[in-house]
Amino acid sequence: MMIKNGMDMARLNMSHGTYEEHAKYIEFIRSTARLEKKEIPIIIDLSGPRIQKDKGHSLNKKIKNVITDKDKKDILFGIKNNTDFFAMSYVKSANDIKELKKLILKYKSNAKVIAKIERVEAIKNLINIIKESDAIMIARGDLGDALPYEDLPYIQNKIIKECIKHKKSVIVATEMLFSMKEALRPTRAEVSDIALAILEHADSVLLSDETAMGKHPIESVQAMEKIILEAEKISKKLKKPLEF
Repeated sequence: MMIKNGMDMARLNMSHGTYEEHAKYIEFIRSTARLEKKEIPIIIDLSGPRIQKDKGHSLNKKIKNVITDKDKKDILFGIKNNTDFFAMSYVKSANDIKELKKLILKYKSNAKVIAKIERVEAIKNLINIIKESDAIMIARGDLGDALPYEDLPYIQNKIIKECIKHKKSVIVATEMLFSMKEALRPTRAEVSDIALAILEHADSVLLSDETAMGKHPIESVQAMEKIILEAEKISKKLKKPLEF
């Protein structure tokens, strides 16, 4: 039903679930997409060097390699299932992206790499990361923990602006419709947040908990689609992205 109501991509978070479960999701997504005559690219979101907790996760600073042993197994799973993208967690430099691309090429895959911007080092090395990546995800959850939260809107604007300059797609993620895990309607702040991302010319906005474990996944997709379409109308009138 989410595919019918505006879903354009699917992200599988490898921090949760088993390979058997993810393989079933992939088959379901593809079979449903065929019925709807749509193409739904699949993103494998790698765990990276994280500490998993009951209510979330955090960066494990003791692990130096961004690509962990678990990630290598997850990459192989993704390649065997012909997934389209790998989202790399806790990227700190362009070298991390190069290492992931080497692994992908080793297995003779054409999968693309999305760099998740979620730590201070990534902001410092932003331009080189953008140049090396196929796309960028602004992962505002961890990024908001790594930086003063009041800086986050301006960092988001800067990242989007640089992605536009370097002709790379950019995804804005985390808590875009968080209240809809429980509620049937978004908050006014959430509506404004999504609209702002579109007016800044982000290419995609991402739902997470809202569709993974929320009570109203279909309504969340419908709400996001409605907000995006209206914001795109206004964006065309503005003719250029909002800049700070």
